Amino acid sequence: MAGSYRGCAMTTIRDALAQYVAVRRALGTQFREPALTLAHFVDLLEREEAEFITINLALRWAMERKGVQRATWARRLTMVRGFASWLSVFDPRTEVPPKRLLHARHRRNKPHIFTDLEIERLMIEAARLPSPTGLRALTHVTFIGLLAATGLRPGEALALDLSDVDLQNGILAIRQTKFGKSRFVPIKDSTCVALAQYVQRRNQLCPPPQTERFLVSERGARLHGCVARGTFARLSREIGLRKAAEGRRIGRGPRLQDLRHTFATRKLIEWYRAGLDVGRELPKLATYLGHVDVGHTYWYIEAVPELLQLATEQMSGRQPGGLP
Repeated sequence: MAGSYRGCAMTTIRDALAQYVAVRRALGTQFREPALTLAHFVDLLEREEAEFITINLALRWAMERKGVQRATWARRLTMVRGFASWLSVFDPRTEVPPKRLLHARHRRNKPHIFTDLEIERLMIEAARLPSPTGLRALTHVTFIGLLAATGLRPGEALALDLSDVDLQNGILAIRQTKFGKSRFVPIKDSTCVALAQYVQRRNQLCPPPQTERFLVSERGARLHGCVARGTFARLSREIGLRKAAEGRRIGRGPRLQDLRHTFATRKLIEWYRAGLDVGRELPKLATYLGHVDVGHTYWYIEAVPELLQLATEQMSGRQPGGLP
């Protein structure tokens, strides 16, 4: 394979990327975002007429986005490292970026806990999205509402097929998600009604869709995560939750994942205020959220000041919000 790069480098590397993506997915990962991101890296190799991956090109590409955290650069370079490491087995000219070349200490972002008003304003703004048929606006409103009502990971909601949504029994089937786990998520009657209305309206606006996915784009295709995240960031900026940034940058602020954090935090606050033994209840929430370790669920107590205060009051024998 090594010799075949000369004279037809880019076709071969792009084909190699397709093989690499296929291998990773065969191992049980969805690999959607890395596949799209690495395709942009191959675009750079094409522009530079490079015959093989070099550390300099990988580093330049990883750092080309301005106004982002160093952790974003490190994550992009990690994607290239995985691809280059695999490719080097077939072409020894491939340079594999060393680990920690763009090392960034992992620091979990402090969650933004949305208020009911903020969620309502996000959905109102989503309903105003430009859309020839109205489907784009409808889908983003439903997407935001679904995350707020269920605490699903954004990727889990986007991966739902029509067959995964049982509105008669109020059950969502979450299949082979993060860590390869599957689970069933019960939903409230009001959520079922909203989802049923979405399906009915969606089928009227786009008969028939081009995909089995539940949430679809304006054209009836699968709604990609990068599109959903970018749209949400712009909606957040429109209602003042993100500061305006120069050019096409969307700035920093609340993320889609924070709707999941909000759901979990509200459930914990509800339990504390009801006087329940949260330590005993926590494994239930961990299972519902799809956490492999209940310690991941405990993180909310440390990350949200109100929860930490409620936990302290419960341990000291005080009534939550009451006097000693």
